[in-house]
Amino acid sequence: MRRATALAALLAVLALLAGCGGEGEPSGAGGGGSVAAEESPRVIVETAGGGFDAAKIFREASPGVVTIRAVFGGGGDALGPGGAAEGSGFVLNQQGEIVTNAHVVTNGSSGGRKAASEVFVEFGDRNVLEAEVLGFDPFADVALLEVDPSKHDLHPLELGDDEELRVGQPVAAIGSPFGEQQSLSVGIISAIDRSVQSLTQFQIEGAIQTDASINPGNSGGPLLDAGSRVIGINQQIETSSGANDGVGFAVPISAIERSVAQLEAEGRVEYAYIGVSSQALYPQLAAKLGIGSDFGGLVATVVPGGPAEQAGLQGGDDKLRFQAGEYTTGGDVILKVEGENVVAPDDLARLIAARKPGEKVTLTVLRDGDRKQIEVKLDRRPEASNGG
Repeated sequence: MRRATALAALLAVLALLAGCGGEGEPSGAGGGGSVAAEESPRVIVETAGGGFDAAKIFREASPGVVTIRAVFGGGGDALGPGGAAEGSGFVLNQQGEIVTNAHVVTNGSSGGRKAASEVFVEFGDRNVLEAEVLGFDPFADVALLEVDPSKHDLHPLELGDDEELRVGQPVAAIGSPFGEQQSLSVGIISAIDRSVQSLTQFQIEGAIQTDASINPGNSGGPLLDAGSRVIGINQQIETSSGANDGVGFAVPISAIERSVAQLEAEGRVEYAYIGVSSQALYPQLAAKLGIGSDFGGLVATVVPGGPAEQAGLQGGDDKLRFQAGEYTTGGDVILKVEGENVVAPDDLARLIAARKPGEKVTLTVLRDGDRKQIEVKLDRRPEASNGG
């Protein structure tokens, strides 16, 4: 299996991107300008679903869903060597802000990630506007664009709440898979609180897994609940065939709102960083190791010079094969962050990411059978690191 970002190229030959998000594929198109609306958008309903009104969701939300074309390189009428890419997005507000995935409008093939030289937004009525990239968040794979609100009648989408999501809940995705604009697919939430790859070596926590059909070109388009509210943006698929195998992932709306708030204020984002890698403890593993807790994060490694090392946290140096897993043992076990239990594999990363760089947090740590309170001053997360 491999995970690939749901980004569509404009070339006839499409190469899916594996791993942590990808850059746009080369294209032979990508011009801008405004055209008169002459026909209604073609609706493609890929699957059927019960329990909610998919047609109503499309009717209410599709005017706020856009196709995004990013030009890398020369721009203008002649594309440079970087080519162009296509994805999806949605209108955030009447001020002209539009949300999409960062991998739709940025390129990191030359080392440092840079915004596209030109970006164009096409609405469902075929009008096309030039957009500016206000900023992007590679950690959550979110980008914020802006168009001139005086040049088009905007239809902002309502935002939902991912805290209320449940497995089995019906959802709808709208976007431009393989360039097929204004396509609707429906399904259910297959799982919540997944960890998926970002455009950095850190994971996106709290991702939504869905079986709604998501393919290259859906990137940045909204995942919607029964009330036509955005609960996430479609970001990547897990596939062995090169297309949708029924396992898609969306960045949760809470992460998007966090990114947008910082991008609006600063044009960039910052995440807190502790500098450890850890593995989740569970009852049978705890019994095997003789640890007096059946939850917590086993500290495998501590990043040299990072906040955790400066606070005195210790990693492990022993290896254990147990119940088809491999574990690094002998180090500290982080039980709590500011009193909140570390239970699930992504709990430590999630609890740290909710803080701000420079903030001090108190960890409850189990070391050699004794519980300790250790204060750590968090740093700013680097884009590339082996620590969490």
